[in-house]
Amino acid sequence: MLDYSFENQFKSTSINLICGVDEAGRGPLMGPVVAAACILPEGFVIEGLNDSKKLTEKKREELFDLIIKNAISYSVALATVEEIEEYNIRNASMLAMNRAVEGLNVPADMALIDGNYSNGFKIPTKTVVKGDATVPSIAAASILAKVTRDRMCDEYDKEYPEYGFAKHKGYGTKAHMDAIRKFGPCPIHRPSFLKFLDK
Repeated sequence: MLDYSFENQFKSTSINLICGVDEAGRGPLMGPVVAAACILPEGFVIEGLNDSKKLTEKKREELFDLIIKNAISYSVALATVEEIEEYNIRNASMLAMNRAVEGLNVPADMALIDGNYSNGFKIPTKTVVKGDATVPSIAAASILAKVTRDRMCDEYDKEYPEYGFAKHKGYGTKAHMDAIRKFGPCPIHRPSFLKFLDK
């Protein structure tokens, strides 16, 4: 079970509220990258909380509702396809993460960032490799980001039904790549991610 021991080591007189930050959608061939920041009540236990990728869609949806109901503050933000193309996916992910942190209606004193890189934040940060599987607030952020992006893909599927976005969520499956070869890219595809078309 995830616990708050890692987060608690940073608590001090100047650092009280710590948010976890994670993103969803770095790998897909289409759509924005979505980030979330989340501050959970100290010691608050969410049964089944884990890295969003290790959970079923049904479980993620259940936990999503539980998180937004109980979080001290949460925020979801994105970086567009155009920003991914302009700044590259790593920098666009940071942009989305910064926007999520700045969007918290209760400001955080510190941010724990999933992964090994952080940049541009106005508050102190600490990166945590595999943080979405070890730190409750990061795991919560990963679920908020993943569910939000998956729901966006379901909406995109209605607009561009020929690509199957609702099924593969934009990842480079054989079916998705075959559809791009057949129909060509649509406006929400990321051109820099479609190098396979040149082969």
